Amino acid sequence: MKIVKAKLKDLDVISPLFDAYRVFYGQQSDLNVARDFISSRLKNDESVIYLALDSDSNGLGFVQLYPSFSSVSAARIWVLNDLFVADKARRKGVAKMLLGAARDLGLKDDVKGLALETTESNLTAQKLYESLGYEKEVNVYHYFLKLRE
Repeated sequence: MKIVKAKLKDLDVISPLFDAYRVFYGQQSDLNVARDFISSRLKNDESVIYLALDSDSNGLGFVQLYPSFSSVSAARIWVLNDLFVADKARRKGVAKMLLGAARDLGLKDDVKGLALETTESNLTAQKLYESLGYEKEVNVYHYFLKLRE
């Protein structure tokens, strides 16, 4: 298995994984939406995506990070927005390797840290994050103002 920084040429590998990720979170499958979204992020240099590939260059999973800032700290951060591993590749260390690539990017870019969120019910992910040194924030509420469907 290898981890590569995704480029536009990898759209055919990333798009089905991103579609499956969206389905996992309750969205309807739509490969065109997935492809367009990822294509835009890469074309506009709006995110960094690391892709896990098997020895035949089949996609096993991905992690997508967005640049952001901490105003209070006056420092850059990376938001680890998406992490997904295909069913066939779970429990094989893929997520850990993808998270390692995200960490290495943060170290290379000298950012304050990586921020992520997950659902309360995703205990498997929480256990993995905490085993890698991520700390759960307390006394913080997250709000969202829905402006469209």
